[in-house]
Amino acid sequence: MQTDKPATVLVIDDDAEMLASLRKTISKRGFHVLTAHNGSEGLDLLRERGPDVVLTDLRMPAIDGMSLLKASRTIAPDVPVIILTAYGSVDLAVEAIRAGASSFILKPLRSSTLLSALDAALERRCLGIDAGERPAAPSLPHIVGTSKAMQGLADLVSRVAPTTAAVLIEGESGTGKELVADAIHTLSDRREQHLIKVNCAAVPETLLEAELFGHEKGAFTGAVSARRGRFELADGGTIFLDEIGCLSPSAQVKLLRILQNGEMSRLGSSATLRVDVRVTSATNRPLEEALARGEFRDDLYYRLNVVKVHLPALRERAEDIPDLVAHFTRTYCDKNHKPITGITRQAMNMLERYPWPGNVRELENAIERAVVLARTQTLCADDLPDEVRALPEKPNDLVIPIGTTLRDVQKRIIEETLKYTDGDKAAAAGLLGIAPRTITRRLSPDRDDERGDPTA
Repeated sequence: MQTDKPATVLVIDDDAEMLASLRKTISKRGFHVLTAHNGSEGLDLLRERGPDVVLTDLRMPAIDGMSLLKASRTIAPDVPVIILTAYGSVDLAVEAIRAGASSFILKPLRSSTLLSALDAALERRCLGIDAGERPAAPSLPHIVGTSKAMQGLADLVSRVAPTTAAVLIEGESGTGKELVADAIHTLSDRREQHLIKVNCAAVPETLLEAELFGHEKGAFTGAVSARRGRFELADGGTIFLDEIGCLSPSAQVKLLRILQNGEMSRLGSSATLRVDVRVTSATNRPLEEALARGEFRDDLYYRLNVVKVHLPALRERAEDIPDLVAHFTRTYCDKNHKPITGITRQAMNMLERYPWPGNVRELENAIERAVVLARTQTLCADDLPDEVRALPEKPNDLVIPIGTTLRDVQKRIIEETLKYTDGDKAAAAGLLGIAPRTITRRLSPDRDDERGDPTA
């Protein structure tokens, strides 16, 4: 992080020895360090001193690390928070990251891991990745959608693309991670150079290292001649490593070397080669799970995860479905020379209420099928796949007779909303604008109607 003065790190830990050790390690790197012995003191320093990054223990009395993290999102949403703990688990790590933590590090600490996490967090802040609401960025190449989630994605990608920062793209299968990698390369200064793509899950582990880093003649059985690897081919450009979690431990070490100093060696050679490659990577499962299991190097994770881009599932941005349907209809009409001019309201309703477990890829396949099978110039329900048509339609309206008591009106609305959400109280509460516990209280047969606000 390039600044006129050293970055300030706020360290919070109720263990005095650990606090002193962390202060010593971080100070040696040239950072200015503030220390707090508990969460309350830490929040006061966060308000008063404005640190560049917060490093906090998870288990502390009164205000623990998760509570401090949530409070910091309100007090200073642009300040990254790194959580330390000796009580790690996959679920806890994922919960912390989803709550907004920059990183989740297990004790006992390695200095290199801690400093890599700090560097990554500070670089993210330097790029302005956590800087709150910004004007919507222009649309991304080849990516369709104007929902709030996609506007945020476009803003993030447009800001990080011109830099050299490594980008980790997360999202379920079918959400379009490769398209985001394409957009990052297209909007970067390397757009005139190669974008090399490697699906790490599609190459056998025994061959993946040779594929990525190349090999010399005789390096292994079948290596009848020397061959350049994908990183050499991508020199000056970008490499996209899909399913990055499939890398073997030895391949992870080699990749870390490239990210640290731009150096590599072919298999079977001791000669050092220098490459200038921007690395983007993707995974359909959070790497925090592999970290917690010890299957992925934490120092490599922080090098890859300078900026994390999360692609929402299609069910989380259903408002984009009409635009996607229009886009795919045009695409497959052109390919199949079909004069489709529209879609019925019934068919669109079916598409909008289907949960799309396969995400945008499944929607694209459904529209291609519909275009191919359409008998008229308008796509209709009969053209859609069976699983889309089979989903029972949920009512959007509720009729309540005049004279129904307020208590029965409330109960009926809650019951019907629960049916709509398949019994999910949290989802129903969100639709109704009430707390989940209020649903339980309103449906309780012995509740006191005279107590409190009936809308509470």
